[in-house]
Amino acid sequence: MQLRWPGGGKMWLGVLLALLLCSSLESQENSFTINSIRMESQPMWTVQNGWNLTLQCIVDISTTSQVKPQHLVLFYKDDVMFYNVSSTENMESFFIPQARASDSGKYKCTVLLNNKEKTTPEHELLVKGVANPRVMLDKKEVIEGGVVTVNCSVEEEKAPIYFKIEKFSLETKSVKQTRQKTSHNQNFVTIDFPIEEQDHILKFHCQAMVVSGLQMEYSEFTKSELVTVRESFSTPKFHISPAGLITEGDQLHIKCTIQVTHLAQAFPEIIIQKDKVIVAHNRHGSEAVYSVMAMVEHNGNYTCKVEASRISKVSSIVVNITELFSKPKLESSATRLDEGENLSLWCIIPGAPPANFTIQKGNMTVTEAQNFTKVVSERDSGTYTCTAGIGNVVKRSNKVQITVCEMLSKPRIFHDTRSEVIKGQIIAISCQSINGTSPISYHLLKASKIIESLQKSSNDPAVFQDNPTKDVEYQCIVDNCHSHAEMISEVLRVKVIAPVDEVKLTILLNEDVESGKAIVLRCSVNEGSGPITYRFYRENEGKPFFQITLNDTQAIWHKPQASREEEGLYYCTAFNRANSTRSVPQSNTLTVRVFLAPWKKGLIAVVVIGVIIATLVLGARCYFLKKAKGKQMPVEMSRSVDL
Repeated sequence: MQLRWPGGGKMWLGVLLALLLCSSLESQENSFTINSIRMESQPMWTVQNGWNLTLQCIVDISTTSQVKPQHLVLFYKDDVMFYNVSSTENMESFFIPQARASDSGKYKCTVLLNNKEKTTPEHELLVKGVANPRVMLDKKEVIEGGVVTVNCSVEEEKAPIYFKIEKFSLETKSVKQTRQKTSHNQNFVTIDFPIEEQDHILKFHCQAMVVSGLQMEYSEFTKSELVTVRESFSTPKFHISPAGLITEGDQLHIKCTIQVTHLAQAFPEIIIQKDKVIVAHNRHGSEAVYSVMAMVEHNGNYTCKVEASRISKVSSIVVNITELFSKPKLESSATRLDEGENLSLWCIIPGAPPANFTIQKGNMTVTEAQNFTKVVSERDSGTYTCTAGIGNVVKRSNKVQITVCEMLSKPRIFHDTRSEVIKGQIIAISCQSINGTSPISYHLLKASKIIESLQKSSNDPAVFQDNPTKDVEYQCIVDNCHSHAEMISEVLRVKVIAPVDEVKLTILLNEDVESGKAIVLRCSVNEGSGPITYRFYRENEGKPFFQITLNDTQAIWHKPQASREEEGLYYCTAFNRANSTRSVPQSNTLTVRVFLAPWKKGLIAVVVIGVIIATLVLGARCYFLKKAKGKQMPVEMSRSVDL
């Protein structure tokens, strides 16, 4: 149902306004009041889908006029006006033929009279159920692997509509597949259903669902016409030849055949499997064949699988083959031998039937006899098997791994002597046995204790790494599969050069040296390999004032008679060939003070005092002479005046 305004657009609206204007002019002389307004639904507010329905708006108006006033009645659904009418009657109606779920909602009506307005409460209209859908199929007969397109529609309802479609098997009386789809803009859906090999006679059921108010309303299921499924190819069949008892040596033929319908577009693929291993297949015919000389290992379950797109059909068969003779067994006198020992091999068949024997090492024939004996060398190592044949039937034995071990040569131990070994640096020690069967186990001894072990799969040197801190002795031990005891190398002596460490400068006797006595400075190191070069410096002097090279951890500088010139700050450096020229260790700074002897201090004091006394005497004499001369000059002047 589509709700719309009645009448003819703008022209009708103009007439309505004119009527209201006349009513307004008339109302200026009369009095009106809206006593009540109510809304009813006939037959009821809850109806079944498809029922006819009438909505009524009933108005009670009082007036002083003899003529009933003209008023406007408005019908609303979910607050949207869908119908209005100008009337002088107490009741106006709106007819809904064959109500649908989309008509469900909240309804009310309003009356307008002059500037007065009154509205009913909202009433919930609920339309129960959904119109039954219509089901249409694109075909009534389909081949296995094909597709049936199902169209399900409800012309009476409005979107959105939820559709549920079921594929129903009439043979099993069960639903085989269910699909659901929502149509948001249309009142139908189209869904494809694939046809499988188990499908034979089908129907499709469709149900529509629509939201009505706050709940979902459901239609009944509508059934489609019958769909007949034609077989694209038959279930595969096995044909075994020879029929009856099959013995080893017979030519075995396993054939799998099918019948293909004329409706099929192409041949399916036929696959023969034994224990999940594909032994034969065919994509272009109606049969696949597996042909082989029968052996006991061909016993077992065979499966024929026919596949085309989504269709797959399978059948199985068990094949039994009678054994002609048992599998041979290869035995050996030993599996691990030293070079030069005797090896014996023999091939055995339970029951000892007459057969042709061959013993092989890898792919090379060793002997065409049942037994074999020889003195072995290392090149005889390998994997041995034997075969036994009666007629066309040939069987291979188990594998026997023979290892012949060559004794190791005395290992050589060495390291790179082109550069000296510095304490703190890593040294590489190599150990090698040139002759001997690998794998070879190498063990490095340091001071008679094993510090590391390596295993080599060849005769290349085994390289160990160590970080010696002092002179040390190394040896290596080697061992392999040979029964001979392990071999030990010569002793490798490694001299380790220790760099100079912690240089210290001290003064012997006392830091305060009496003038004229000896100054003795000692420059010592905590550790260092000789020869060590010692250098003595005075602070702020770029060049050493004394240098000496010794094989000792200390050096002495001696000054027999010290003077005040030897006072100052002293330090020393020490280094050997292990030290970097850029970081020569330097000692602490030492302060040396030189003081005068007591008798020299006394002599100096006497001299100073004598000088002071002489200076005072000389000063006094000069003073008195000057004073005497001053007195003599006035007497002489008086004498000259008298003359």
